[in-house]
Amino acid sequence: MKFLDWYLKIAVVSAFVGASMEMFMIKTNFYDKVTVLETEKRAWESSPEAQAIREALNPWRKNDAQARKNS
Repeated sequence: MKFLDWYLKIAVVSAFVGASMEMFMIKTNFYDKVTVLETEKRAWESSPEAQAIREALNPWRKNDAQARKNS
């Protein structure tokens, strides 16, 4: 194993960087903020306004679904 020490150094540095990023996200309440944003996004996507926008942007969606069923 010619480069074993090089691979170990890379592994240690990578683990340290990853742990540092996780600590930063925990300290800044990143996960709590993302959970709230995802909940709001899912609630909006299931709202009637979002469904109307989806229909307006792709009026041929029902035709596409029928074509798939027929083929």
